[in-house]
Amino acid sequence: MSDWLHNLPIPWMALVIFGFTYLLAALVFTGVASVSTKQRTTAFKSISAGILPVLGIIFGLFVAFTAAQVWNDNDHATAAVSREASSLRAVVLLAGGLPAEQQGRLRGLVHDYVEHTTAVEWPMMARQAASLRAAPPTLVEALQLVVSMSAQNPGQQTTQGEIITALDSALDARRQRIIVSQSEVGAVKWWCIYMQAFCELLAIALVHCDNRLGSAIAMGLFASSVATSVLLIAAHDRPFIGDISVAPTPLLQIMPDKD
Repeated sequence: MSDWLHNLPIPWMALVIFGFTYLLAALVFTGVASVSTKQRTTAFKSISAGILPVLGIIFGLFVAFTAAQVWNDNDHATAAVSREASSLRAVVLLAGGLPAEQQGRLRGLVHDYVEHTTAVEWPMMARQAASLRAAPPTLVEALQLVVSMSAQNPGQQTTQGEIITALDSALDARRQRIIVSQSEVGAVKWWCIYMQAFCELLAIALVHCDNRLGSAIAMGLFASSVATSVLLIAAHDRPFIGDISVAPTPLLQIMPDKD
């Protein structure tokens, strides 16, 4: 789905999805009603009602498999942001074991990194425009700063090693975060979900073609369940865009003050 739909507030997204699904159901209902002559009605009624639960189960499987991908992506995105924040927090805390000058410089670099990530990278991830081609300059500089320092005692040497490990963990978490930001439910999956929904709606209309009120009620109920499922998936489809998205709150909470 396109960015404009994902950027909509949830009520407006619901309005678009429910409206489209009800329109599809109305078109199917109108089409079957318009061709249901007496002779055709007999032919339509010969279709076994047993096909309805089969089609419904297949639709449910499509939704379940798609939802599993979406929940997995959101879990990975949340875990990556949390691990990145935890690693940077460890860097800030461990910096207390370094000389005052290096400590201030390291805290400033972490501050600049978080500031750039939340102000620049987050909107880019929402547009799926973030890239792994270039490493973040501030973290690279922080890594170079720690590596180039001369340890004055075994304690500082241990601290340097721990800071390097934490920075490497933060870089890896950032890579995972950007990779997950590229994930989404593909167009083929959306087409398959709606094609299966169309088949179920058509089957309901054909089986109940002699009872238009019953057909309309059954189709309305199924269309509502389809729209609800699609709304749930679409609202979580891309982890870093929309009202329900992974926020940079953990990073902002650990951002140190600049000296």
